[in-house]
Amino acid sequence: MKTRTTGVVVLIGAMWMGMVLLSSCQKEAGKSGDSSAARRPAQAPKAIKTQSGVDMLVIPGGSFMMGDKSGPPDARAVHKITLSAFCMDKYEVTQVQYEDLVGNNPAKFEGDKNPMEQVRWMQAARYCNARSEKEGLKPCYDEETWACDFAANGYRLPTEAEWEYACRAGTDTAYWFGRDPQALASHAWFKGNSGKKTHEVGEKPPNPWGLYDMHGNVSEWCNDWYGADYYKTGPEKDPRGPDAGKKRVIRGGNWSAPPEKCTSAYRLSDAPALSDVCLGYDIYGFRCVRRPSEEEKK
Repeated sequence: MKTRTTGVVVLIGAMWMGMVLLSSCQKEAGKSGDSSAARRPAQAPKAIKTQSGVDMLVIPGGSFMMGDKSGPPDARAVHKITLSAFCMDKYEVTQVQYEDLVGNNPAKFEGDKNPMEQVRWMQAARYCNARSEKEGLKPCYDEETWACDFAANGYRLPTEAEWEYACRAGTDTAYWFGRDPQALASHAWFKGNSGKKTHEVGEKPPNPWGLYDMHGNVSEWCNDWYGADYYKTGPEKDPRGPDAGKKRVIRGGNWSAPPEKCTSAYRLSDAPALSDVCLGYDIYGFRCVRRPSEEEKK
């Protein structure tokens, strides 16, 4: 009887130790930034194909914490943002898509399925207008003032908040796949694995919402003027950046960027109309967004 009681005590003790070890491992996984530790959305966004044949996703409206307290100084003011629903290109705009509408291809790394690069902000905005016109939608950009009409149903560049919300896809870690920069090579084209060039879009895994190349390949122009302190002063609901500025926001990693410049919160900016491609435009591309129709929201 004494031996049996002792055996039960030993068994209970072993089970308790196992639970402690399991809990410890789970906590360590969270610290390491393993993708299993990242929060996932309840439902993947709806996929649509536009009249132009471009794949887009209907990103649901919602709230998230924008910024990173451990990130660069201009992104440390972590704050809650609430966004309305919007449609976003599944892939970065490719060279064949750009050339079909604009009629030329200024890209350095040529390839139909390679992302468009070596474009200035205004060239990206013009493409948005051309795509809107092709589909019978109202263009968003006035090509004299370059003001954006957010009430128009045509295409535009994403706001900085829309871009980060879409990139995070319900996660709150440095990258959508976790915190570990060593895992970047499996998820994006960046300085460590690109071979000093872009690659065809969609070759790396998509984020949880089905968007490709958010952490690499080319950095992407956003609609916003850049403001170093805008995170502290902008509104919570559908922020659109400062009213004016000298540089436009650029988001996402690129083929020449180190891991710390490929995170969800990293902010970059540049003048929208400089003509010297040696200044780095071979790392700048873009993707488009627009308002979803009532049918697309269903």
